[in-house]
Amino acid sequence: MREKIIQKATELFLNLGFKSVTMDDLANEMGISKKTIYSHFQNKTELVEESTSNLYCVISGGINEIIAQKKNPIEELYEIKKFVMLHLKDEKSSPQYQLQKYYPKISRTLKQRQYEVMLECVKDNVNRGMEMGIYRDNLNVEFISRIYFSGVSCIKDNELFPVQIFSMPQLMDYYLEYHLRGIVTPKGRKILNSIINSNQE
Repeated sequence: MREKIIQKATELFLNLGFKSVTMDDLANEMGISKKTIYSHFQNKTELVEESTSNLYCVISGGINEIIAQKKNPIEELYEIKKFVMLHLKDEKSSPQYQLQKYYPKISRTLKQRQYEVMLECVKDNVNRGMEMGIYRDNLNVEFISRIYFSGVSCIKDNELFPVQIFSMPQLMDYYLEYHLRGIVTPKGRKILNSIINSNQE
């Protein structure tokens, strides 16, 4: 039951926002009593913490599986983006924004965990791309990996990038292309262009 509650809560939080979903909403949606939810979680904050932690584990596990396939580094980034978007349900309600605003401590912990995983992932990606000759060989790997993380975090800022103007899949596409065009060689650009063209078909 605990797992079912976490799964349903995560789904509702991502679709409607962390602040918007009440324990009553969750109980109604699952057809159970609030008492049942409270027998597993002391309060909503604990449920938010468990849900975000669970989602983080699912996403980082999936990313590790993609990395283990040792694909071409450009393809790898697109595969990761596709996988993450699938699990974040489009982020229509900007749950990230609500998480930062109403649950800042959980948000900071999550960001730190994401930073540690993502930094290693991007460093590995950049190093392999340079070895293969599809990324420029004069890149500062530490800088590129940090600026990439900073950009991914920044595009989730609802005030800078309002959902009324940009959808999250659109933003991720724009950002990934922007990042890659800055670091690819002519050989890498051909791969990038073919991926972008096939995505538009």
